[in-house]
Amino acid sequence: MTPRWVVLKFGGTSVSTLTRWETIARIIQDRLAEGLRPVVVCSALSGISNALERLLREAIAGRGAEVLASIRQPHLALGQAMALDAEALLQPYFEELERIALGASLLGEATPRLQARVMAMGELMATTLGAAYLNRMGLRTRWWDVRELLETVEETHANEARRYLSATCAYGPDPSLQERMAAEPSDVILTQGFIARNRRGETVLLGRGGSDTSAAYLAAKLQAQRLEIWTDVPGMFTANPRQIPSARLLRHLDYDEAQELATTGAKVLHPRCLEPVRAYRIPLHVKSTDHPELEGTIVSAEAPDVGPRVKAISCKTGITLVSMDTVGMWQQVGFLADVFAVFKRHGLSIDLVATSETNVTVSLDPQANALGPAQLEALLEALSAYCQARAIGPCAVVSLVGRHIRALLDELAPAFEVFGEHRIYLISQAASDLNFSFVVDEDQAERLVRRLHAELFGRLEADALFGPTWRELFAPKPPVTPAQPWWHRRQKELLEVARQHAPCYVYDEGTLSAQLEALRTVRAIDRVFYALKANDHPEVLRVFYEAGLGFECVSPGELKHLRQLFPTLAPERVLFTPNFAAAEEYQEAFAQGIFVTLDNLQALEAWPELFRGRSVLVRFDPGRGAGHHRYVRTAGAQSKFGIAPADAERLCTLANQLQLHIIGLHAHVGSGILQPETWAETALFLAELAEAYFPEVRYLDVGGGLGVADRTGVPGLDLEAVESHLERFKAAHPRYELWLEPGRFLVADAGVLLARVTQIKTKNGARYIGLETGMNSLIRPTLYGAYHEIVNLSRLDAPATQTVDVVGPICETGDVLGYSRRLPDTQPGDVLLIAQAGAYGAVMQSHYNRRQPAREIFLSATAAPSTPTFTQTTVAS
Repeated sequence: MTPRWVVLKFGGTSVSTLTRWETIARIIQDRLAEGLRPVVVCSALSGISNALERLLREAIAGRGAEVLASIRQPHLALGQAMALDAEALLQPYFEELERIALGASLLGEATPRLQARVMAMGELMATTLGAAYLNRMGLRTRWWDVRELLETVEETHANEARRYLSATCAYGPDPSLQERMAAEPSDVILTQGFIARNRRGETVLLGRGGSDTSAAYLAAKLQAQRLEIWTDVPGMFTANPRQIPSARLLRHLDYDEAQELATTGAKVLHPRCLEPVRAYRIPLHVKSTDHPELEGTIVSAEAPDVGPRVKAISCKTGITLVSMDTVGMWQQVGFLADVFAVFKRHGLSIDLVATSETNVTVSLDPQANALGPAQLEALLEALSAYCQARAIGPCAVVSLVGRHIRALLDELAPAFEVFGEHRIYLISQAASDLNFSFVVDEDQAERLVRRLHAELFGRLEADALFGPTWRELFAPKPPVTPAQPWWHRRQKELLEVARQHAPCYVYDEGTLSAQLEALRTVRAIDRVFYALKANDHPEVLRVFYEAGLGFECVSPGELKHLRQLFPTLAPERVLFTPNFAAAEEYQEAFAQGIFVTLDNLQALEAWPELFRGRSVLVRFDPGRGAGHHRYVRTAGAQSKFGIAPADAERLCTLANQLQLHIIGLHAHVGSGILQPETWAETALFLAELAEAYFPEVRYLDVGGGLGVADRTGVPGLDLEAVESHLERFKAAHPRYELWLEPGRFLVADAGVLLARVTQIKTKNGARYIGLETGMNSLIRPTLYGAYHEIVNLSRLDAPATQTVDVVGPICETGDVLGYSRRLPDTQPGDVLLIAQAGAYGAVMQSHYNRRQPAREIFLSATAAPSTPTFTQTTVAS
């Protein structure tokens, strides 16, 4: 039977300690259990390639002995840890290195051919130790010299250095190799990365970082089921996670996207390793040796199509620009051919190109060019025959990588504002529409990447494409403190509620009261209208009614609901803010004597008699929204809400004609906002409009959207800072009364969704926990990509041991309540708790698939645990 091959590549950090080799052994055992035949490709021990490179230089200077000792020591130490006689196993390699070093010292030079022989020793020594260790652990392992497996393709015009130090191999399917390796009686084949042979049988290298490429060549030749690259990071991220801990794991990429990331600066994959697996559609998995349980990144032809999307930001430093100016190039045939030929004669590869009528600017990538001062000077002198040439550097290329980026340019405009204070030397937008690159000063690159990442990914939540952040995966977990969430303290009570009523929402009266008290610290706010759409449960509304809050309603149904609950509610405690409403809705609201907000001038033009002589608030659009997802940003050109400031003069004319009194202005920019200056900025925007056009205005409604921390232990909105900003505004504009419309801030933390586990499934390495309810009860994760903390309430104190996707029973791919969550060992019947479900949960549920959504239960602060107040909300079919 033809083996099902899997190629596993382990980098230098992955093969340098006994602990890592123990992990390698477990991974191999897992693959054998899957029915796969492993081919293991290993790099040299960490730091050894650099030491071997240094050996020849030091040997020529007569200092080779010290470097030889630094090469021997790590190998002997690792062998000792493995309980192997490393001295005996590696003595032939040590002796050969000594002979080569002596020869180099006598000759006084080291040719590329000699460098290749020396550099190959690192991989040969590491795999010799590794094969001996795996055999000692009971895994039948055959050590195979990769120079018997990979042969280079001769490049006619390549210089000696390229032929020996950066060679390319053929990688077409090789039936004879497959047959030879299939006949090998061992379970595991262990070989080397980075090295190969040429047609003369000489040792050659595949370039630094070439072990990825070796593994890809072998995967293609063997037609492997998949290639796994095991390294020190668990996949590819939206940015370099060691610089930006908030970078998110990229769960899936297609080959083109991964290639673009690798060539624009991502270090995880070598750019040359993608083409062999792409040619034969072999999936590539990037995994972490330190954390083999994490999902990693899958690169394949089956990556999900999520439409236009920026998926990552990458950065390459050490870039040199060459700017070429001449008026003579305008409409001149062959100018580019002439100057590019100069680069070719100097052996330099051009990366990015930007042209205008009188200038051509190109970038030179240090990964592809050995560009010293003398070589650069010679290049500029040669170019002077055609143009005025100058070098600019050091620079960096900052690239946005994703699919169909041109379609996103309008959405990316706010992110591009971060470049406003920096010099941009070159902009490149690839014809493939896979990247958008900026060349900037090198010392500004990291700062720009941080700011761009915050703009593009700062409020992103985990979903099918984006996984957890680096910080979520690896940051120390905060210790449990007395300030536990309420559901921690009421665990037993909630489990009893779930036993009787799950799936169900449960609301805690004490948390509602605590949030009210927190909001009262923002003393600059004169009046609070609770946004009814966040949660309209009668007991929740009762708490706010008794606290003296007003209510903001957006439909006649919400107004009717309020009247039925509180028949004596004063009209001035109700604010009606409809959107694209019918005339009858305005008529009903005016008849009740409540505050009414207008957000479209057509209503005045279409129904002038309805508005004649009335008093209204007017909603304006500040021009730019905010919030954790584009669907909750309620301002800007793509938002349906509000009147544009440019229409203020036209509004004044209509108001004068209708004797309409504009007593207040309103703006709401979005939801989930954590920037404390937002509401003061909104107030200032409204005050400037009022002072310019609307002298009767007394009220400025700055909307809601106060953000809530999306998980335990993470800081939320700084209310003291909000108060400080608003107080400064009030001091400058004392004539206005400030209104606020909080919704989620008051109720999110007070509610949880409880649901029992129905089934557990493992498929292609992914683990799913299925619940009895899903997006029919809580649609926020599907609709907004919203993050809700999920815990196993039945095993609240058990350690997290597995990474899972939490899903519901609805017949939709998007029925996922949480991606890549860390949970303890979870079994059917356990109760999972989904936190922060008090807002936009039950009010948005449905009977989709004809499944009953979760009911609602209210826990009074004084009720006995066994007798919670219970109310079930009816949802229309």
